[in-house]
Amino acid sequence: MKRVIILVTLFLLGCQPTQSTISLLKTQRSATNQTQYPTLDDFWNGSAEFIVDVADTGLPMGESETIEVVNGHLWSYVHASWQSAEVVDQCGAPVTFPGCVVIYRSYDGGQSFSLDDPAVCQTRCRQCPCTNEVDHIGEAWAQQQYPDVAYHEDTETLYMVYENGGGTKLRLSQDGLEWGNPRNVGDTGHFRTGTKPCIAYEVIGQHPFVPYDYDCLSGGPPGLFIEGDWVYVFVAGGQAPGYMTCYKGKVFQVAEKYQRCDNNPLFSSMANEYGPLDLRGSGANPYWDFRTISSAEVLPVIANGNTNYYMVYEGIRGPGPFDGGDSQFALGLARTTAGTLDSKWEVFNGNPILVDLPANVGLGHADLFVTAAGETILYTSLDGVVRSRLRLIWKDVTQ
Repeated sequence: MKRVIILVTLFLLGCQPTQSTISLLKTQRSATNQTQYPTLDDFWNGSAEFIVDVADTGLPMGESETIEVVNGHLWSYVHASWQSAEVVDQCGAPVTFPGCVVIYRSYDGGQSFSLDDPAVCQTRCRQCPCTNEVDHIGEAWAQQQYPDVAYHEDTETLYMVYENGGGTKLRLSQDGLEWGNPRNVGDTGHFRTGTKPCIAYEVIGQHPFVPYDYDCLSGGPPGLFIEGDWVYVFVAGGQAPGYMTCYKGKVFQVAEKYQRCDNNPLFSSMANEYGPLDLRGSGANPYWDFRTISSAEVLPVIANGNTNYYMVYEGIRGPGPFDGGDSQFALGLARTTAGTLDSKWEVFNGNPILVDLPANVGLGHADLFVTAAGETILYTSLDGVVRSRLRLIWKDVTQ
């Protein structure tokens, strides 16, 4: 679900927006088949495809979550550090990798993005210096990774989730700039069975090239969607093989009280094994998502009064022999036609989409966006070097 932020006064004067002029507009955006543009319904049935529209948007290679502002202005929430973009925290200290949440801005309808100078974390620290325990900023292992945002129109509130230490944190904002204190979503995190029981779909299995450590996982790079007054947070469940799961809670409910969705797991890895140990490249596509599935990005498509929900997500096969870490990534597609998010989902039989294995670490953290005209846009990295903008177009049936 994409939220629209309206910048009121200065746009009427023809000036650039400033943070003091921001209010939230009660608008939601879904793809609909009532426009001239194809939707993910059409991609699913084979009549549409994604093509590269802008090769290099200026966004970081790893991830983004884009929302629209009036007159073609966009904000893209990402995480960045001093090493990647000379980011400092709100105490003025350089932010260690992997970094904190910042906003890249676009003034040309999402063709190019840039970061403020100086680049400063969006979240304030409760005191200086910042610490990981309280602020998730400060130490070398601190993380505000893979942010996702959603807007609840009735309360004019933005929600943001991100990964920290394997778990999922949630913050609230009235303007998209100042964010409240973080709360843990449910009991997300990774843990050992000596601390609490492990649900079957949270079990971490054996991987031929990953040292075994934790027993259970409910977390990783999250996804977020608000449906009515329910907040849904999508997280990885288990590994080797992995599962897509979710937590849900009512709007303004304390995040720690979010409960696991009734239909968990929503779907599982298509691969139940790593496959031949020396197999690399496109030949390994059948095993593309064995290790982990996560990084859910959800978009509703409205057709004939019915709503189908689509999800792009990251699948990781994991490292190969002698690799220093995960090295095989891909992008998957799933959907539910049940009209609600808490239901069983089906995976696309053409997965992985866009790029064959081994692909790159930025591919799976994809960012779906729908323009005011109804055009479906996808931000992702196809080559592991730059982050591109792709447009969904009708396939040429004459070829």
